[in-house]
Amino acid sequence: MNDMKAMARPFLTLYALAAIIALLGRIALTVAGGTGVLAFDYISASGVPILDVICSILTGSAFVAFLFAAGLALVVSTAGAVLYGVLAARGTARPRPLAAFLWGWATALVAIVCLALVVLGILSAVQVGSMSSKLPGLPVIIAGVIVFAAFLGTLLGAASMVISACVARARAGRSLEASLLVACAGCGAVVAALTLGTFSALNAAAVSLPALGAWVAADVIVNLAMLFGAAAYRGKLEGTTAATAAPRQASAA
Repeated sequence: MNDMKAMARPFLTLYALAAIIALLGRIALTVAGGTGVLAFDYISASGVPILDVICSILTGSAFVAFLFAAGLALVVSTAGAVLYGVLAARGTARPRPLAAFLWGWATALVAIVCLALVVLGILSAVQVGSMSSKLPGLPVIIAGVIVFAAFLGTLLGAASMVISACVARARAGRSLEASLLVACAGCGAVVAALTLGTFSALNAAAVSLPALGAWVAADVIVNLAMLFGAAAYRGKLEGTTAATAAPRQASAA
C-alpha cells in the first residue's frame, strides 16, 4: 500500500497530462471540422486530395497496421523528449539547445524510419508501384526525409528543453508536477494552433506554396523560441539556485 501511495502522484500527473493533450486535440479537431479544414465524411468532401488518397488506401487491416505505425512513431518521439529530461535530472549531461535539437532530429528521423518500415509492408505491390511512379528519385526522398526530420527536430528539441526547465524548477523548490502540467497546456496550445494552420495550408485541392512555407516558417520560429526560451529560463533558475546555495554552504562551514 505504501508503494501505491508513493506512485500515486506521478501516475496522476501522467493521467492529467494525457487529459490535457486529449482536450487540446479535441478542440483542434472541432475547429478544423467547423472551418472545413478537416472533413470527417471524406467521401462527400470534394477537393481534399490528401484525405481522399489516405482514406482510400487505409482500409481494413491496413488501417489497423497504420494505427500501430503512427502510434510507434509518436511513442518514440515522446520517449525521446522524456529521456532527455530524465538524463538532465540525473546530471548525465548539461542540457543545451544544440544537443536538444540534434537528439530531437535523430529521434524524429528514427520515428519516421520506423513509420516507413511498417507502412511499406501494408501497401500492395500495385500501390507501391503507383506511388513510386509519382515520386522523385530515392536520393531526393532520403534528402527530404532528413530535412523533414530536422523540422520535427526543432519541436522535439523544444519539448526536451521545456522538460529540462521543469526539472530545474523542481530543483529550485517548485512542484515538478505543476510545472509539467502548465508547460503541457501552454506549449501544447501553441503547437496545436500551429499544427492546425499548417495542415489547413497543406490539405487543399491546390496547395499554395507561399502559404504553406509561411506556416512552416512560423512553426520553426516558434519551436526555436520555445527551445532557446526554455534554455534561458533554465539557466536563470540554475543561477538563482546556485546563488541561494552559496550563503548556506558558507554558513555551514
